[in-house]
Amino acid sequence: MKEAIRTTLAYLLLIIGSLIMAVPFLWMLSTSLKPEGAVFAMPPQWIPEDFVWENYSFVLTQASLLGGFMNTLLVIIPPTLIGLFTSALAAYAFARMRFPGRSVLFLALLATMMIPGVVTMIPTFILFKSIGWLDSWKPLMIPGMFGAAAAVFFLRQFFKTIPAELEDAAKIDGLNPFSIFLRIMMPLSKPALATQAIFGFLGGYNDFLGPLIYLNSPEKYTLQLVLASFQGFYNAEWTLIMAGSVLALIPTVLLFFFAQRYFVEGITMTGMKG
Repeated sequence: MKEAIRTTLAYLLLIIGSLIMAVPFLWMLSTSLKPEGAVFAMPPQWIPEDFVWENYSFVLTQASLLGGFMNTLLVIIPPTLIGLFTSALAAYAFARMRFPGRSVLFLALLATMMIPGVVTMIPTFILFKSIGWLDSWKPLMIPGMFGAAAAVFFLRQFFKTIPAELEDAAKIDGLNPFSIFLRIMMPLSKPALATQAIFGFLGGYNDFLGPLIYLNSPEKYTLQLVLASFQGFYNAEWTLIMAGSVLALIPTVLLFFFAQRYFVEGITMTGMKG
């Protein structure tokens, strides 16, 4: 009886928490379908009297939302895929290979995670300006292709959970370390790779500061800059911002929906072995 009550209370708390988390999204959806003057009506209207579907057609056609979405994909897919491979390669070296200074290098890598991004913002801007990368996608793409310290740490923890006997058997069969990495470690690490791919994709997809600093031409704007263009110095077109935000949310929801199994498995298994 006590167990049933405890389970019921747990599910009740989860339902209440889910409803609370859903309130901002429902308000965003409601606002996206309102006429401009009804946004700040009192009392607030959760269900608009007139559904203004023209807000969605405007952001898709006149506001170049699709162009911003395509620019975003061009900017984040190459560094996500290439950076994932380079991070996995470094993580495998730190997890399995023995070489002088391994621990020192790994500690130095972890130390870079403690440096706030605002500290390196100006030096990197000066660097990219000096090599002529401003107003291009190169500053947003090329650094990410070399991996990230957080991704290396995450994947290293997962690689350490894979039994060493599999690697020993592969060595007996004559495989070199790189072949072991490609044929054994990578296929067995699909949950961790999928999880890190989701993190990388969402990080680039929601990045606003990077494109704001390096991009000047409107035709190169990413999705976040296109949405920000609806907000001026003195006013903001909230209905268009919310309509664009609803459309921008769809790819991330679909990504998590289809990769949820790998995501949960990767989070659960990573860190089980130090």
